[in-house]
Amino acid sequence: MRNTPGGPRAWLRDHPLVPDAALAVVLAASAALYASPLPPAAQGRPGEPGGLGLGLAVAGCLSLTLRRRRPFPMLLLVGLASVATASLGLGALPLWPAALVLVYTVAAHRGLALSLGALAWSLACHVASTAADGGLGDWTVHLLAAVLTVTVWITGRSARLRRAYMAELRDRAERTERAREADTRAARVEERSRIARELHDVVAHHVSVMTVQASAARRVLATNPDGALEALSAIEEMGRTAMAEMRNIVGVLRTDAAPAERNPQPGVGEIPTLVEQMREAGLRTQLWIEGERGALPPGVDLAAYRLVQEALTNSLRHAGPLARAWVTVRHEHGQLAVRVEDDGQGAGGARPGEQTGERTGHGLVGIRERVALYGGVLRIGPRPEGGFEVNARFPLKDV
Repeated sequence: MRNTPGGPRAWLRDHPLVPDAALAVVLAASAALYASPLPPAAQGRPGEPGGLGLGLAVAGCLSLTLRRRRPFPMLLLVGLASVATASLGLGALPLWPAALVLVYTVAAHRGLALSLGALAWSLACHVASTAADGGLGDWTVHLLAAVLTVTVWITGRSARLRRAYMAELRDRAERTERAREADTRAARVEERSRIARELHDVVAHHVSVMTVQASAARRVLATNPDGALEALSAIEEMGRTAMAEMRNIVGVLRTDAAPAERNPQPGVGEIPTLVEQMREAGLRTQLWIEGERGALPPGVDLAAYRLVQEALTNSLRHAGPLARAWVTVRHEHGQLAVRVEDDGQGAGGARPGEQTGERTGHGLVGIRERVALYGGVLRIGPRPEGGFEVNARFPLKDV
């Protein structure tokens, strides 16, 4: 019969008292058969000491019923019973199998100190019962008994160590699985955050520019059709650019997308184009690139571009129609400094966004995450002379 969850084997594992009781009955029956008929030394004695010895032997074997719950106390009782039965003329043989079973049980289910005590007690009881039976006899028999007892003890200890080893392997596998699941969840959260930052940067920038251009086209549609047409053309171009960048982002998520379909991510080299787009959208922007440009890590390159893009988008949305913006990109030894400033509503004037929290939305949170990801330092806030600034420094290791 197969070992199914509801099968006999599973039932026996859940009810260990049943097989233990069956083993105890078998050993007790064996002891009774061994002691009948009574040996000549036990016959004719007053009080029938042979019957008393038989009762002790049967009771000692029946104590195996509690071997899993109280193995060491049962071994103590069986050892004393073996000495008593030997003194009454039955010898220690009827209780010897029960003693071996208990030695194995103690070694397999108890600690090392207690199992060593069980081994020593079993050997001592064997010597005492042999002496009480009429002498030590042949030393070869005692040596064989000692070897068998030690072998049973070693078998029990090996079973205990193997169970402990398997339990440790299962526990380690569970810990590894939990750690793997935690790492997977963290990676998914980080990937979702990265995708959210990319989508926000692309959508917020281009939609903001398109909104400004559409507003300008609406205002001049009646008086300056050529200007309105130019604004609509800029909106069309900006929409195409936004769609292209979104396709690039979505293409990264597609497992079947060919590498050739994925265009390179923008970087510091595309900042002049970005500044020109902002000028066309109506934000008067100036750009300074200082220092000797070297090779930048791809992550830092993209983070610097997104920082300038988000900062200029915020200036376009919140600084007002007469605002000016300045972008400074400085290549220094061991670091890249990026600074975006605007004069907002004028010198010393606080714009509504600084009071209502419009400049602390998802875009600026994304900037903080990008800068922190590469170990940079970021300052975002109002300028002393009025306006707003975003100032970041990216460390360049091994560059």
